[in-house]
Amino acid sequence: MKLGSTVNVALKALMRNPTRALLTTLGIVIGIAAVITMMEIGNGSSHSIKASIEKMGANTILVIPGASRRGGVSQGSGSRMTLTPQDCEAILRECSSVGRAVPMVNAQGYQAISGNVNYAPRQIVGSAPDFLIIRNWEIGEGRNFTEREVESRARVCLVGSTIVREVFGGRSPIDSEVRLKDTAFKVIGVLKSKGANMMGADEDDVIIAPWTTVRLRLTGLKTGTATDTTSTAAPSPPDLYPAEGIAFYPEPTENAETDTLLVPKFIQVDMILLTAVSPDRVGDVEDEVTALLRERHRLKPDQPNDFRIRNSAEFMKMLSSTSTVMTNLLLGVALISLVVGGVGIMNIMLVSVTERTREIGLRMAVGARSQDILQQFLIESMVLCLVGGIVGILLGHGSALLVEKYLNWPIQSSPGAVVAAVLVSAAVGVIFGFYPAWKASQLDPIEALRYE
Repeated sequence: MKLGSTVNVALKALMRNPTRALLTTLGIVIGIAAVITMMEIGNGSSHSIKASIEKMGANTILVIPGASRRGGVSQGSGSRMTLTPQDCEAILRECSSVGRAVPMVNAQGYQAISGNVNYAPRQIVGSAPDFLIIRNWEIGEGRNFTEREVESRARVCLVGSTIVREVFGGRSPIDSEVRLKDTAFKVIGVLKSKGANMMGADEDDVIIAPWTTVRLRLTGLKTGTATDTTSTAAPSPPDLYPAEGIAFYPEPTENAETDTLLVPKFIQVDMILLTAVSPDRVGDVEDEVTALLRERHRLKPDQPNDFRIRNSAEFMKMLSSTSTVMTNLLLGVALISLVVGGVGIMNIMLVSVTERTREIGLRMAVGARSQDILQQFLIESMVLCLVGGIVGILLGHGSALLVEKYLNWPIQSSPGAVVAAVLVSAAVGVIFGFYPAWKASQLDPIEALRYE
């Protein structure tokens, strides 16, 4: 019997009992839908991670302070203040592979007050003008603050679009004041919107000001003594970081604020953000910065670094690995459901072979070969799985869209995943349909005709 005739017979057999055929495909529909949903969510997460890293800059590098130890227990990176603005100056001056570098100070837990509105920003950052260039952040309205304003501890700031909406009611905040702690800051610029990062955090919920202002007026002075903590390196004398080079904060002038601020020999910063002159020089940056800071911090060869360096590739790898693990876990669960659907098809096909024993016997009596019977039942199984696969693809994509709409989780369609789903559906039909088809092809025609 020709293949075309066998296909026609198989389709007619399925159409005789459409309800059973529909229920048979249900397991495959659920399995394929789960696989497609997980694939699109996983692809969306990976794409979001890459986009977030690109927002930060492809060759961005972060230098963070080292860890302190209390009672023999490490407190983690950043628990000890070991970086100074002089370190940042030295990096710019002596590291040829570094393109830009800025100190950073973070302030948390302060309310932004304007009129009768009190609002707690997600992030308050103190840095230098090049911070926006390093972060690929553009000014949407107004201007950036200047190096002179950093040096004079000027009370100026930039705000994100979320701050404009929540604090200023959506109106232009340029030249308006916003109070942080007891200090009034003049808004001189509005940042272009970046949206949410891969973790769902609103990047526009931010206030950026000169780092000197944030350190000296908000977070307080942090000096370089090691009296309250023990480093992983040797204890630091008070003059560990001599204040050579260009001063970030000169002596107050007549035009400067008259606040009584204690200006110590040096002030510590929370981290240093920098970029390489090109993405292929990131490794050189790490080597040069490490050697320079070890020399400046007077670390002996057998002493560990009192700082850590992280680049965007490291962030990408860390975040991608987490996303991959979660995606693979969910994908594994989805594949299990697909296997369960395949087992269901095999069971239904076995029942169908039993119920259609006389039909099989009649076909063999009129000339059908065992090969024809085998092909017929394999085709029936494959058709069921392919139809279930197509419906599952549509259902899975729809489910992913719902996740994106109501859970704000990024998704990304993948043509490769669709093709793979179709192939997997066909493979399930062949694998789980083979035994029922083989069993049908091995029936004895005479015994099949006698079957009641």
